[in-house]
Amino acid sequence: GKEAILSNAIIAMLTIGGQQLFSFFTFSCPCHVGQNLIYGLAFLGVPALILLIVGYALNNQTWRLVTGKSSPLQEAKPNKLLQCKLICFVLCSITGRALVAPVTWLAVTLINGSYYVCAVSEFVSVPHYGGNVTVREHKATLAAFPCSQLVPPELTRVRDEAILLLRYQSQVAGWLLIAVVVITVFLSYCLASCLSPLSFLHFRYWINYVHNEQELFDEAIDQHSRLYAMQHVKKFFGFVPGSEKVKAIRIPSLREWQAISGLAFLKRVDEEHYDYSLLHDWALRESADGKYLKTDEDP
Repeated sequence: GKEAILSNAIIAMLTIGGQQLFSFFTFSCPCHVGQNLIYGLAFLGVPALILLIVGYALNNQTWRLVTGKSSPLQEAKPNKLLQCKLICFVLCSITGRALVAPVTWLAVTLINGSYYVCAVSEFVSVPHYGGNVTVREHKATLAAFPCSQLVPPELTRVRDEAILLLRYQSQVAGWLLIAVVVITVFLSYCLASCLSPLSFLHFRYWINYVHNEQELFDEAIDQHSRLYAMQHVKKFFGFVPGSEKVKAIRIPSLREWQAISGLAFLKRVDEEHYDYSLLHDWALRESADGKYLKTDEDP
């Protein structure tokens, strides 16, 4: 939908801006044999991998897919094929969203060319320059090409030609990556539309319904959990938070304070219900009796 396109565009723009700042402040090629490749590939691949993991982690569908699989109430699905198809569809959807930032990072860095030039400079093919040099000296000279100040003046022209060649290779790879991604996304949407059992307008209605249902469900979760928690807080303190006129407050005992303090896991109380917190557990087990203090006695 439009919101997905907008969010993907925002993610891509933030990634581009982050890449430019990252390159300006942190990237400095070591210009040394063996280190260039590791350094360049690390700057190309590690941020992309981190962005991919973050993309998976920030997608609610990821946690919807994996949460609760060890629950004793989880029943085996009768239709394994249908379940596998659904999981594959959700994984493809999650992966598509998660790939926006890393693919943008890779495309922008390849078009920029600096990382690629640093990574493969020692492997570039250049005409043999004068003098008897060993293979090690030759590779050391090539590895120094990204750092112009380390290149002898007589090799400046060779260095410039090599850098131009590497930038050409990097930028072509970047544009090819963008083309492959665009074509893949377009074909995926075409395939999804062709396989959809719904008509165009019905499909748009379904997308809007799912979006609105989720918004309303989130609002209901917030309100329901607030009202449910309020009952337990009221039982513990003797009044409803936010009340304008509180006639009495309850004074919890030391034992009760200890009962709701500390750490606790989700606690299963029967086949259908859990205790969500220590206060929840206390409220279901204990009575509301105790010491009360009046707050609005007339003089």
